[in-house]
Amino acid sequence: MSTLRSSLATPDRPPAKDMVWIPGGTFLMGSDHHYEEEAPAHRVRVDGFWIDRYPVTNAQFQKFVKTTGHVTVAEQSANPADYPGADPTLLVPSSIVFTPPSGPVDKANHYNWWTYVRGASWRHPEGKGSSLKGRENHPVVHVAYADVLAYAQWIGKELPREAEWEFAARGGLEEKEFAWGDDLYPDSKFMANTFQGQFPYHNSAADGYDRTSPVGNFPANGYGLYDMIGNVWEWTEDWYQQHRQIQKPACCTLDNPRGGSQQTSPDPSIAGVAIPRKVVKGGSFLCAPDYCRRYRPAARMAQGIDTSTCHMVFLCIIRSPG
Repeated sequence: MSTLRSSLATPDRPPAKDMVWIPGGTFLMGSDHHYEEEAPAHRVRVDGFWIDRYPVTNAQFQKFVKTTGHVTVAEQSANPADYPGADPTLLVPSSIVFTPPSGPVDKANHYNWWTYVRGASWRHPEGKGSSLKGRENHPVVHVAYADVLAYAQWIGKELPREAEWEFAARGGLEEKEFAWGDDLYPDSKFMANTFQGQFPYHNSAADGYDRTSPVGNFPANGYGLYDMIGNVWEWTEDWYQQHRQIQKPACCTLDNPRGGSQQTSPDPSIAGVAIPRKVVKGGSFLCAPDYCRRYRPAARMAQGIDTSTCHMVFLCIIRSPG
């Protein structure tokens, strides 16, 4: 296991290659103008920290697997005792893959485009027959929370808290819609890998990609970080709770806030089983103007810790000691 989590994590000395120092500060977290779970916007202060310049790639994750022998959640059969009454065919090694329908569908039913695919994993992003060839520098996907935590611990880093992630994603901009300003396509330029066309059945791929793109392929934000918006959602350390559940005086700034608890985060609607959820941030290649406008720093989503998908990844941080 690496020992990066040490006194080397100081502002003047990068603890590892391709890490960027975020000086910390106070900002307005969340938004009152979009989805309910983002409100209310509230003042937050975070300490400085180092953060990966890019999301973790397939090549980096492959090195971790070769070194440790780690087997991801998607590569293991689920325990039937954890999912009483579940269809046994869904408990085999599998993961969730975006499968576009042939035409318009009811957007209120996400099962119209999400499919459990047997054999889908980080090695086989679309299932058996697919591979990582040519995608070594793409972000690793089909990683559940236990997988990202294992990688972070192995390399001697941690996962960002939601407030740290959002502060970093904003790139030093205050109260802007996107990580680069208020225009989704400034001067008709694509700033992130998102969905163009009619979701979910027609992606024109005007930005050059209909699924993941190599990390660093779109412009960096003001802190020099890549892919904080679009391409793939990113796991955070925080248990999910609604911003409205935060207990604090209206007058004050939250100092280095943490999320809820495992007890406050379960979603009882998943097959009748309470699945604890973490916060994921940043949106993905599936976010579109006509569906899931979550390609913004304030956007957030609850993700079950037992679940892996084709559009979810992570990056790591190192907090300065003291």
